[in-house]
Amino acid sequence: MFETIGVKTSSRIEMIDITDRIANYISKQKIKSGLCCLFVPHTTAGITINENADYSVQLDINSKLSELIIANDNKYSHLEGNSDSHIKTTVVGQSLNIIIENGKPVLGTWQGIFFCEFDGPRNRNLHIKIVEG
Repeated sequence: MFETIGVKTSSRIEMIDITDRIANYISKQKIKSGLCCLFVPHTTAGITINENADYSVQLDINSKLSELIIANDNKYSHLEGNSDSHIKTTVVGQSLNIIIENGKPVLGTWQGIFFCEFDGPRNRNLHIKIVEG
């Protein structure tokens, strides 16, 4: 089972909680047990799991990444003006594997799945592959 879903971002840097979208997709597949593989096919966007109970965590993550990886650093060689976005994506990562058990993604109490935009706003894609087992 493979599908590509769209993710529309609205800011240059943001984290979008996609936990419900992924859980709903898994539920529709009627899989009891397996693995959900998520892949972001972009060089300036990523994916991560982190706390989704308190929005300030997302703000802190983006703030600290932007502090550590400066947007307009004159030392970048890449001329498009988005080198910081490429570096942030490398730090965060572009793929996740999530265990499926009893037809649901296995996540901790406070965990959510976040699509991370570092060079928006844009229309993005997310590939989902379910492996039953």
